Amino acid sequence: MYAEERQQAMAQLVTEHGRLSVAAIADQFDVTTETVRRDLSVLERMGLVRRVHGGAVPASSLAVIESGLGERDQANTAQKELIAKAALDQLPPAGGTVLLDAGSTTGRFASMLPRDHRLTVITHAVPIAARLAVHPAIDLHLLPGRVRLTTQAAVGADTVEALSRLRVDVAFLGTNGITVAHGLSTPDHDEAAAKRAMVAAGRLVVCLTDSSKVGTEAALRFAALDEIDVLVTDSGADVDDRAAFEAAGPEVVVA
Repeated sequence: MYAEERQQAMAQLVTEHGRLSVAAIADQFDVTTETVRRDLSVLERMGLVRRVHGGAVPASSLAVIESGLGERDQANTAQKELIAKAALDQLPPAGGTVLLDAGSTTGRFASMLPRDHRLTVITHAVPIAARLAVHPAIDLHLLPGRVRLTTQAAVGADTVEALSRLRVDVAFLGTNGITVAHGLSTPDHDEAAAKRAMVAAGRLVVCLTDSSKVGTEAALRFAALDEIDVLVTDSGADVDDRAAFEAAGPEVVVA
């Protein structure tokens, strides 16, 4: 089957089923998940499908569905481990200050923080705070706010106001989607406001995202690509996408 025929068949299948995962499409057409992601990027540019976390929906779908933290934590685990490990190179020197966003990849990153490297860590993520509360080298600060059930992160006016007073050495963020045109995005208004404030608080801003988010656009942009200093992703991200991201601003690190 030629690539164009496979892509047309994929678009038809997504339309019929309403939503399909990358893995299911790969099995259906007996191709790699990397090939599926490239095909879906082509189809999205043609306006035939819309890429979402882990798969695709028909182009007529208006919203990216936000999955819970537990569900996200079970997806793309190997890639997230590699990304978290690679992001350790972006830590400030001992005694520095770090801001940690909520998310499954940032959670893995938090669990890898070295036990002999003294840092001040500020976060709005309850699971990350619980993980770091007993870390011997971490001076932990938890931001105020209303805790969302979906992400288990504090959000709202109190969170944004507290972040507006901060200036940290490095802010580590996650994202629900990333494209050149729309930048970094998330479905929830309060999450977007908190992430936007985190971007403003960081001297160095580092985004940790696995390749399933590449090409996906959620409703609310919280940062343009030129507001991000470093993007850490995995080798599943298309080479052309990575080059386009780097041309738009951030250094791209492939884990």
